[in-house]
This record gives sequence, structure tokens and C-alpha cells, in this order.
Amino acid sequence: MTAKLALVPDRESAIDQTDKIELRVWLRLLTCTNMIESQVRTRLREDFDTTLPRFDLLAQLEREAQGLTMGELSSRLMVSGGNVTGLVDSLQREGLVDREPHPDDRRRQIIRLSAKGRTAFDAMTPVHEQWVDAMMAELDRGEMAELIRLLGKLKASIQLAGKRSPS
Repeated sequence: MTAKLALVPDRESAIDQTDKIELRVWLRLLTCTNMIESQVRTRLREDFDTTLPRFDLLAQLEREAQGLTMGELSSRLMVSGGNVTGLVDSLQREGLVDREPHPDDRRRQIIRLSAKGRTAFDAMTPVHEQWVDAMMAELDRGEMAELIRLLGKLKASIQLAGKRSPS
């Protein structure tokens, strides 16, 4: 690990240090999320000629050997059914996923990874993990565990705030 990191200016850097710490935390989280996502998107495009939504869809299917319906994919990916349909159509044309009618409702379809899709996803997975590892390299295991704990606490606080009635 390096002794000192040079931080790139970002959203929270423009905030005065006397501003509310809650705002600074939120902006730091947003900045980190955007930076990670940007690097992953760029690397998926450059190294595998694919996109993050396609990778995410393949990852969902890889976790469910029995396949998923379009509605389940839409829910898990938190996108509209139309977005999922476009992704699945494209992946099916490339032979990366298979569709079959749902056994109980022929209006629904089950989407599964094809053998070609599994091979492609299996090639991406270890490289993707290396990217994430590299982005987290300046944190030791204890710091990562503490960050997970704190983010879990923040998540619970956000959920609780969402249940409170607005003042």
C-alpha cells in the first residue's frame, strides 16, 4: 500500500469543511460509486466489448441455474421490462442466453445462460474481480469489514428515515 494517496478533486472537495458532515458523507459515497462504476464500465467495454447492464444480466442468470423470468430479471436489475427485453434479445442473438416458455404460463419465458454465455461470463468473472480488488487495495481487510458494517448501519438508517412521515 502506498503511504499517501493523491486524491482527485471531486464533488465533496468543493464543499467547505464546515458544511454539514451528512452532506459531505453523501457526496463522498456518490463520488466513490460513480468512480467504481465508470472504471468497470470502461474496462468491460475495452476488455470484453460488453456493457455493464449485459454483464449484470449474465451475473443474475449465472446465480440461478433454473433460469429467471423476464419479470424477475427486471426486478433484480431494477430496470424496466423494456430494458430487459432489449438486453435479452441482444444476448439471445449472440447465443449467450436461451429462452423457453414457462412451464405453467406460456405467456412468460424462462431465460437461462447458454453454454456459450457461461463460457463468456466465466472468462469475465476473474478479471472483474481483479478490477474490484485493485480498486479496494488501499483498504486492509479490517477496514473493509468496518466499512461494510458502517454502510449496513447507514442502510438501516436510510430505510428507517424512509418509513418516517415527513415533517
